[in-house]
Amino acid sequence: MTRLTHSPKNGRSSLFDIDQVVGDLAAVRHQWRSSQQRSTEPGGRELPSRDALAKIISDLRGALFPMRLGPPELRQESEDFYVGHTLDCALHALLSQVRLELGYAARFSTKNSNQEILKEDRAIDIVREFSRALPAIRALLDSDVISAYRGDPAAHSVDEVLLCYPGTLAMIHHRIAHQLHTLGVPLLARIVAELAHGQTGIDIHPGASIGSGFFMDHGTGIVIGETAVIGQRVRIYQAVTLGAKRFPVDPDGKLQKGIARHPIVEDDVVIYAGATVLGRVTIGRGAIISGNVWVTTDVPPGGQVSQASLRHEQRSDQPEFSPAL
Repeated sequence: MTRLTHSPKNGRSSLFDIDQVVGDLAAVRHQWRSSQQRSTEPGGRELPSRDALAKIISDLRGALFPMRLGPPELRQESEDFYVGHTLDCALHALLSQVRLELGYAARFSTKNSNQEILKEDRAIDIVREFSRALPAIRALLDSDVISAYRGDPAAHSVDEVLLCYPGTLAMIHHRIAHQLHTLGVPLLARIVAELAHGQTGIDIHPGASIGSGFFMDHGTGIVIGETAVIGQRVRIYQAVTLGAKRFPVDPDGKLQKGIARHPIVEDDVVIYAGATVLGRVTIGRGAIISGNVWVTTDVPPGGQVSQASLRHEQRSDQPEFSPAL
């Protein structure tokens, strides 16, 4: 029987030709950095860490809901101590990540002799403002949990909603991510949003504005775009898309960013499974969008869109909306 053998080279196994792969990877990295005009000087990490943010968000979930999402051994008499200690650790860790994002952004901005001082002051201000927003975030999440409990006959308690529903997990992440996005650290916000996306299959851009009492039933496959605006007490079901109809470009053919291109959904709207709403259209207060329809025009308050009404619209070339029941 022939045995596979190898001899060490520079302390590494030659079985897989590691030195050659390491060299080739270094060349690819150098080519990328040169093409992006990035510094190749030795230094520490230049971008925020997904792993660090996952730990921060886990701690923040515990601080927001200590007796439900905190450690299993926590007792109520120790609740405030746990919240204080956990917040102190989480906010200092968040400060490190904010510094990284601001430093990354600063490398692509105009040089300033006071840049490091300004960056540090801004990082502290961002985390301080974020910490002050946590009570309001908790209040919004309470309204989301109550809305889910009242809107789902299968929910036996608000605790079940908080512990089990993927839509609730996604909203915890979104409420945190949206605050970070508003405070000017969009990369951190996007990472927080994508952590929830990976766990739940619910894709909410942190720029989306969502009012209180929001409920995503089942949730899988929901997509909510960056400039979507959602009112209060809105309920949507799985596989709903609130997306863009088209992507404008500038004279050079590059996509224009930051344009309002996603729907406005007013208060008390219900959008059923599989519906697709595209463009900067307005879905009026109390409207009902039935399942598996494609909506690209405004819907008046109290209107109802169904496959039948859309077929009639295609025949008559006139929109038809029936009052919501």
